[in-house]
Order: sequence, then C-alpha cells, then structure tokens
Amino acid sequence: MKVVHIITGLRIGGAENQLQLLLRNSRTDAEVIALTNADEIADAIRHDGTPVHALNMRSNRDVFAVIRLARWLRALRPDVVHLHLYRATLYGRLAARLANVPAVVTTEHSLLDGRIEGRRATKGVRALYMATEPFNAATIAVSRDVHSRLLDWGVPDSKLRIIPNGIEIVGPQASDRIRGEVRQELGWADSLRVIAGVGRLSPEKRWDLLLEAAAPLLSPRLRLALIGAGAEERRLRDLAASLRIEDHVSFLGPRADVSRMLAAVDLVVSTSPQETFGLAVLEAVVAGRPVVYVRAPAVDDIGVLPGVIKVSEGVEGVRAGLLEGLETTCSLPLADELNIYDIRKVASRVDHVYAELLEPKGRSK
Repeated sequence: MKVVHIITGLRIGGAENQLQLLLRNSRTDAEVIALTNADEIADAIRHDGTPVHALNMRSNRDVFAVIRLARWLRALRPDVVHLHLYRATLYGRLAARLANVPAVVTTEHSLLDGRIEGRRATKGVRALYMATEPFNAATIAVSRDVHSRLLDWGVPDSKLRIIPNGIEIVGPQASDRIRGEVRQELGWADSLRVIAGVGRLSPEKRWDLLLEAAAPLLSPRLRLALIGAGAEERRLRDLAASLRIEDHVSFLGPRADVSRMLAAVDLVVSTSPQETFGLAVLEAVVAGRPVVYVRAPAVDDIGVLPGVIKVSEGVEGVRAGLLEGLETTCSLPLADELNIYDIRKVASRVDHVYAELLEPKGRSK
C-alpha cells in the first residue's frame, strides 16, 4: 500500500516527531511532502529511508501550490494521502481530490477550545476546514478531547477515529545508559538535580509559572532546563533575570531527541492548562521520571500512576508540586499502563484505518 503523508513543515515539533515515529513503525510504502520548512525532521526521516519532497510554498496564499501538489500526487500515485496540520489539511484535501486519490486521512494533532495549532480558530478558519471536509474519508483525533471538539465543529462521527500519539518504550537499562550519555554531553554532574519543561516557548504553555514557582528552589545543586523554542524565549529570559535565577536556568532550544533529554533529568513539569494530549508528560513517565502537570489527557486516561502529580494552575500549586516531585521516585517499566501508547501498536491501528478505507474499493491492503 502506497501512502503519501503531507505536512505543513518538518521543523522540530510534536506533530513532526510523531510523523517520524509513525513512518518508522508503519508497514506501508510511504513518502512525505512538506509544504514548507523541510528542515531537521526531514533529514531524520530521509536518514530512516523514507523519501521527503519539499513543495517550497511561498506563502499561505500560494494558491498555485494546490496545482503543484496535485501534479506530484498524480506522479506518485498513492492509495492514501495522510494529512498533518492545518495548512497541509486544506491544501492536501484539495490536491488529493484533483489527483483522484482513492482515500484521504487527516490527523488532528492540536485542537483546543478556540485555537488550532496556536492560531485562533476563527469562523473563517473553521469554515475553510469544514469546506474541505467532504474530500476527507477519515479523521484521526489524538484524544477524546480532540474528538469532542471535532464533533462540535461539525465533522461527522462516522468519519472520526480516536488513535493516540505513540511513544517508544525503552527498558530501564537503556534509560540509565542514555542518562549518563546526555549528562556528559551537557556538562551536568551526576549530583546535579534538574527540573525540565518541554514544549514550545509560547504563551499558552505558561512557562512563566514554572520560572516563578521554581525561583526560590533553584541553586547550584538544582537547575531548571527548558527544552524548546518559540516567541516567548526573550520574555522568559528577561523574567529569569528579574527573578535573579538566570545562572540556574538553561534554555536548550528545540531538540529532536526529547526522549533522550528526559532520561537525563530528575523531574519533568508541564504548566500548560491547554493540552490536547500531553505527549511530553507521557514521554517523561516512560522515561521513569516523576512528573508534575496541570493538564495531560493522555495521562488522565490511564489513571493513577506512581510519581505522577497533577496540580492546579498557579504559582503556589506548581511550587507545591515541585517540592513533592523532588521527593518522589518512580520506576520502570510501566508496560501494562502504557501499552496503548506503544508506537508499534499505534502505527498498526493507523495502518488498519488505511486498509479499512480502501477495502470497499477493492484496492490493495
């Protein structure tokens, strides 16, 4: 079965990393088209052996990109087109229709109340999404929250499938080895304790709460590391300086090896009150690290887990969670609880969606 994945861009990010993991574990013959920014993740996907093509869209209003994309799809002749992220969804559905692709699948990675992938979900944004919905055969929602919001938008329930994001599950021996390697790379002593936040440095993530909550706790023996990039970095650096903790805070930038980084820290914190899944929290649990979080539907769906602490939004709530988390340990493996998120099982479920859509048309499985 030939599948072409179309994604808005391939810079380091949650949806982009998920695509790479899916490709590694899918049994399909796959290729990838990036509308823009075929960057770090594109190189990693190519290294894994999957072809990546860059459409090089010039702007959001590059309407001729639909024609170019349709031309590429006719040449590639996929059985299925799988779309990721908003812009790719709009352009990809239209292009797949023009190219007579048998089946189109969309994964909705990040749909919040009133926002989609960080942009405001205005009436216009929703109208464009729903105008192309008839060209789509199935939509994968990564959580029940996303499923519910898609229903509110008007996507038919018959087209929706709930399939979570996937994670690679490693054993405790591998985690201990990786921890030592990463600490050596970053110059962190074994005795140094590290609190980490992972995700875009954007306002909705509320990293300011983490800085303010951690400020009185940080010292030469306890460090805070933020893993990610975004428009808030300058403001967060200024906040760290005003709190006089800049010497104890590391801004590590975007990393493609988040799971390796998590193995090297002692506590992971997510202060975002608006999460559709909570992938960083889930990855931290897999890495065997205590976690403090405000919202993470993926973890809430599992139930009570050792070393996983849910707190209220606000400086005091987060600080209380930090104090508890620093005194907490959790252990690997947690295989039974995390089994549904194993990327091998997730990829198999996605492959099944493809086959299900093609079956009535007598196409290959």
